[in-house]
Amino acid sequence: MADPFTIRIFVPNGDPEGVRIIDRMNWTGLGIAFPRAKWLETRSRSEFDRTGVYILVGYEGKKDNELPTLYIGQSDGVRNRIDSHYQSKDFWNWGIVFVSANNGLNRAHVTWLEYALIQRAFHAKRSQLDNGNMPQEPVLSESEKADTQGFLKEIMQILPIVGLQAFEFPKAVAIPKASSNDITDPPAIVQTDTPLAVIVQNDTVIVPAQKEGFEGVFLGEDCWYAIRISGGMLQQIKYIAGYQTAPVSAITHYAPINRIEPYGEEGKYKLIFSEKAKPIGPIPFGDAPKGTMQSPRYTSFARLQSAKELPDLL
Repeated sequence: MADPFTIRIFVPNGDPEGVRIIDRMNWTGLGIAFPRAKWLETRSRSEFDRTGVYILVGYEGKKDNELPTLYIGQSDGVRNRIDSHYQSKDFWNWGIVFVSANNGLNRAHVTWLEYALIQRAFHAKRSQLDNGNMPQEPVLSESEKADTQGFLKEIMQILPIVGLQAFEFPKAVAIPKASSNDITDPPAIVQTDTPLAVIVQNDTVIVPAQKEGFEGVFLGEDCWYAIRISGGMLQQIKYIAGYQTAPVSAITHYAPINRIEPYGEEGKYKLIFSEKAKPIGPIPFGDAPKGTMQSPRYTSFARLQSAKELPDLL
């Protein structure tokens, strides 16, 4: 079990979306988070004279770009470096700087912190790095490395609190561990004179997919990502069905889901399959209303097994 801790956030301008000064008791560090739009009026703070490490966060203007872009850097005095990035890098819309509260960080320390943050972001796979090179680990003495690792641990505790999850290794929010062995024949429907209420639990999400994404990801990577799933459905979803958009316009494959993880910073998820997707149907669009499959839809796997057209599922 992780140790409890307290974070203190001071808002000097009274704007919770503006500059925030972050510290904690018994820590020698200090964090300053700021929006890009406030940099010119924030840059005069004395903390930016110090040696530190910084992270710039934003999104590049690419279609379907769901992961944040990060630039991680360090400097003896961070102000001039961020001034340069303010002029030359357009992607970022906010940044956070970490410096020592007692000038205890030197260039060797922040060079190691830069290395460690780039490594962590790369292996977490929850962002795109704007850094051109993967630096080699700099040499520190055993004691200096232990102290700098402690400083990094403090940074890792602060970043999710200011809204940056990109350094966190994904933790499953649901682990259905479904498989083809779980599938049974769809229940027979018996007509009687007695009214009967049947409650069918939606356990399947249908996702629209264009040809390139369907073949490359759904079939090629055995997963699907960057989709929104309502909180109440996270523990129910066990299967995913792929609806191929025009010209196919039909559900053609399904897969059982092993686990569901967060994806990106915008409340979306990645569904990782238990096994390769298998063909089904196909189940054509039929006379479903226009726009029905512009976003994910929920159904039950029993309906998926017996459906002839898309309206049978919804």
